[in-house]
Amino acid sequence: MSAPSTPGALVERLSPVSPGKPCSQQDILAELRRVILAGEAPPGTPIPLDGVAKFFVVSAIPVRESLKTLIGEGLVDHEPRGGYRVAELTRDELSEFYVIREVLEAAALRSAVARATRRDDTAAQEVLEALAQSMAANDHRAYHRESRRFHLALLAPSRMRRLLHVFEMAWNITEPAQPMSVVDDVVWMHADHTAMLEAFIARDAEALVGHSREHYERLERAVSDA
Repeated sequence: MSAPSTPGALVERLSPVSPGKPCSQQDILAELRRVILAGEAPPGTPIPLDGVAKFFVVSAIPVRESLKTLIGEGLVDHEPRGGYRVAELTRDELSEFYVIREVLEAAALRSAVARATRRDDTAAQEVLEALAQSMAANDHRAYHRESRRFHLALLAPSRMRRLLHVFEMAWNITEPAQPMSVVDDVVWMHADHTAMLEAFIARDAEALVGHSREHYERLERAVSDA
């Protein structure tokens, strides 16, 4: 996916927090993160320090501090003479993060199955229905968004707070590329999600982890071929 060519492209996608009034650093960080994670600013998009500061009615200092945080999260790249840009991943790096996510997900799924309740089943079923609606509407970006909700719904019962935090950080780093949104055929993805939910409801941890592993392998191949 190519990045917008103009330096102000990211600024155009920002939403005002307090129109015409100075914003806090926390609000600036949250809004920059939102735009990047939503895929509204593709990898490589320039992030003009002065333009962002003007938009939020602040000096460059809180913007720079926010960008430092996003660099630490892997969402922004910075070069001394090249300025700030939305981070770009090579295909090898993207594959590496799929491996990280798969390993973390497998550990959390085993714990989740042991602790899950019928309420957790219902929550996951509702997200799967939202996935089906996205597929019927041929809305790949919505399917990408709901897929994340689905995986987190299966993992939530694990109560492994720190592991899930790391898992979400790894997922966030791949978000600017919106990898699932470039896959033309989501039928196989939906079949994977359906099989995962069936194993989750059956409390079959090994089958669930197996479906998860196959899902990541297919996703990696599909993104590589896109």
